[in-house]
Amino acid sequence: MAGEIKSVTLTWQAGLQFTGGPPHGPQTTVDGDNTAAPGPMLTLLLAAASCTGSDVVSILQKMRVQLREFQINVAGVRRDDDPRRYLSIHFDYLVRGEGLDELKVRRAIDLSLEKYCSVIHSLASDIAVTYAVSLG
Repeated sequence: MAGEIKSVTLTWQAGLQFTGGPPHGPQTTVDGDNTAAPGPMLTLLLAAASCTGSDVVSILQKMRVQLREFQINVAGVRRDDDPRRYLSIHFDYLVRGEGLDELKVRRAIDLSLEKYCSVIHSLASDIAVTYAVSLG
């Protein structure tokens, strides 16, 4: 079963800083020291948040919710020993808009985390993923 192929190129800049992205596409910086840019583990949290965020926005728009504000705060708990991978990831969703209620928002988030978010589904299956919702 063949699928879509994605590719990026990563180029070392200096220290632990790299730039990368798709060929002939937008570039981003990743800094292993977390000084000039987010490091790899923070970038993974950003990828997970933007993946579920894109899903949730799209689903809520289909539910005819008019978003005014949408923010996701993400925290990951890492192992103390190598490899220092994530053991759990928690998302705090802040959603404000017209025509929304907690049931709709939770349905959109559940669909994202359980079915659509490719980043979440690319992580180890034993990583506990939880969330909370604040409506405004």
